Amino acid sequence: MNEESHAMGPPMTLFAEVYGSGPPLIILHGLFGSHDNWHTMSKRFGEGNRVFALDQRNHGRSPHSDVFTYDAMREDLHTFYVEKGLSRAALLGHSMGGKTAMEFALAYPDMVEKLVVVDIAPRAYPPHHDDLLKALGALDLTNYGTRREVEDALGGSIPSVPVRMFLMKNLKRTEDGRFTWKMNLTAIKASYDEINRAVAGGRVFSRPALFIRAQSAQYISDEDADGIRALFPRARIATIDAGHWVHAEAPEPFFRTVRQFLDE
Repeated sequence: MNEESHAMGPPMTLFAEVYGSGPPLIILHGLFGSHDNWHTMSKRFGEGNRVFALDQRNHGRSPHSDVFTYDAMREDLHTFYVEKGLSRAALLGHSMGGKTAMEFALAYPDMVEKLVVVDIAPRAYPPHHDDLLKALGALDLTNYGTRREVEDALGGSIPSVPVRMFLMKNLKRTEDGRFTWKMNLTAIKASYDEINRAVAGGRVFSRPALFIRAQSAQYISDEDADGIRALFPRARIATIDAGHWVHAEAPEPFFRTVRQFLDE
């Protein structure tokens, strides 16, 4: 571990759901997500791989921390490799998880067999979750007794039903029956600029890489190709007709595209 990692505190032991058997494949979810968002796809990939679907820190069933940076998430992932005895694995990351995967592949290239990045480029992005963070932060969960009440309360500020349903997956009940968030909303809000930053340059991952662009989402533009290949010279870019949650909106073309890449 480098000096910067020591300054961040010790890496965390991440929760993982395991599927299937075969060569190892690690899946990293995006912001506000968890391994559960990838359950259906993890089962399918598990027909040919030993799949580890992780919860990154401050999400799902993994521990919370005030530190929420890509450096920390990269070292969490390295610790996971060590704990599971993995010398090398294929790595798939969506959105925020894609940036974690890129950071890891650049820092530990010999530990990544192949890299799949879903709908995110290595560049910096402007803030685009401010409304969601404001709506979630304004919600006092102690006022609600049912999930429907929480959903209705979010409806005024988050009109998209799929987005509300996605966020609602973060709800859980405490031992005394009250609602709380699985995710560490405070740390996410405090570190939001970090999540939007560019992947650190100065390194190259020379193994095969696949970047999947969701046609309707505009997270990866034509202009991003040069920046991608500057860090990942063997990258190919595949476009799928879907929105940002491409694995949920277009599961068949997504599965075929990734499966073919992994099997090559």
